[in-house]
Formats: sequence, C-alpha cells, structure tokens
Amino acid sequence: MIVALIVVCEVAFWVLLAAGLLLRYAAHRPRLGLAVLLVEPLLEVVLLAATALDLRRGAEPSWTHGLAALYVGYTVAYGRTTLRRLDGHARHRLAGGPRPPRPPRHGRARTAHEVRLWLRTLLAVALACGLLQLAILYVGEADASAPLRSWQFVALRALGIHGLIALSYVLWPQRAPGDKALGAERS
Repeated sequence: MIVALIVVCEVAFWVLLAAGLLLRYAAHRPRLGLAVLLVEPLLEVVLLAATALDLRRGAEPSWTHGLAALYVGYTVAYGRTTLRRLDGHARHRLAGGPRPPRPPRHGRARTAHEVRLWLRTLLAVALACGLLQLAILYVGEADASAPLRSWQFVALRALGIHGLIALSYVLWPQRAPGDKALGAERS
C-alpha cells in the first residue's frame, strides 16, 4: 500500500506542478496556478499520515516505510528548489520571460553551488532520519525496526557520497576553459 501511495504522490506532484505552471503562464491565471502549486505540500502530509497510520494499525515495519521517509525528506529539501527552477523555465517558454540562469560551471561560484546542494541533501537526510527514528521509537522492538534502521544507513551513505562530491569541488575547483593553471602562469 505504501509503495503505491509513494507512486501516486510522485505522479500527483508532477501533475499538480504541470497544471499549476500551465495555469500561471499559458492560461494567464497566476493566482489559480499558485493555489494549485500550494496544494503540493499536502501530498507529503498525506504520505506521512498514511505511513504513520499503517504502523499504528500494527503493520510490520518494512522497506516501504523507510522509502516513504526518504521521499518526504527529499521532497521537503529539494521540492521548493525544483519548483522554482521549473517555474523559471515555464515563465521563459510560456510567457516570454527571461531565460532562467544556469548553475555556475566554474570557480568559486560552482563550489558554492555544490556546497548548497549538499546542505539540501543534509536537510533531506536529517528529516528522513528523524522520521525514521520516530518510527523506530514508536515500534519499539529492535528486530521489528531493523528495516527502518537500515534506511537510516542508506540515507547516511547517500549524504556521505554527496559530501565527497561537494568536497571535491572545494579541494579542486573547476577552472574556466581560458584560465591557466598556477604553475603555467609562473613559467
């Protein structure tokens, strides 16, 4: 049941997003479009409530409950950014607005961008692990909550991998194609 609800929430997210953006820019109904877009956070509330209700009814904690927690964490951390980026593209394509800025490709700006993305991942993992910990405390039994605990480790591994990627941009920032290396400038 939970997996089906996650799929329904994901599909509903994209349907509401498309409908909201089309209403805002193609139909020239910005308030109605905004109202549709503001419904999207309710999807996460529904998923969270359904997961909690499922556990309360005595369901055996499984990977589906862990996946729901990760989905909610990711959506909360990255949802607004995704919405803002797609809104910029819709404004450009449907309403003749300016082209949305691309993420920086080089230098300190790229490093800062990667660090900000990692901080969003940190937020997503913190929320997911917090929700999972609440579920673990609610279930109470160590054996029964093992699938939930394993999802915490999955989330922490993803955070670590993304952290290594962000750290690589800090330690070895990408130079613009025309920039010369420090060693080449001195010779």
